[in-house]
Amino acid sequence: MSDCDGVIVAPGFGDRGVEGKILAVKYARENKIPFFGICLGMQVAVIEFFRNVCGYKTSHSSEMNSKTKYPVIDLMDHQISITKKGGTMRLGSYKCQLVKDTLAYKSYQLSYVMERHRHRYEFNNKYREELISKGMIISGYNEQLGLVEIIEIKDHPWFMGVQFHPEYQSSFINPHPLFVSFLKTTLLNK
Repeated sequence: MSDCDGVIVAPGFGDRGVEGKILAVKYARENKIPFFGICLGMQVAVIEFFRNVCGYKTSHSSEMNSKTKYPVIDLMDHQISITKKGGTMRLGSYKCQLVKDTLAYKSYQLSYVMERHRHRYEFNNKYREELISKGMIISGYNEQLGLVEIIEIKDHPWFMGVQFHPEYQSSFINPHPLFVSFLKTTLLNK
């Protein structure tokens, strides 16, 4: 990855390739390569940070390891009793409040946005303060549901993970502001 100008870890489900994605996040974080994690990409960024910055080497997502002692990504509370899948995920558009003076706020130039979701697992708020104390920034959240939507880290040219899917609202004619910001930084980082 030494010749990469930027790294995107895309959405997905299941554990296939997840350890490689975590290594890619680690490399981008440690080498100051612009990083953009989307849905599962955000989740593996949280796992990587909790393992390697906070020091909890066995942390994981309960989707990949149901027996992990540190489920930094976990099934959403209202999903626990659902055993039959189908249209049971968090689907549709939800409000995301942005925190001023963050990369997300600067990228959007707005106080809140509406973004589309498609997932069952979320950032586990039980570990929120530990992650923040080590340098993770919660730059976007859904106040009504108490869910983290966007994470960043300090002292990095461009490092962001989003729980939602910006690609759903992006087109060639009207690209999503996060993709524009990421690509501008990636080009400057060459």
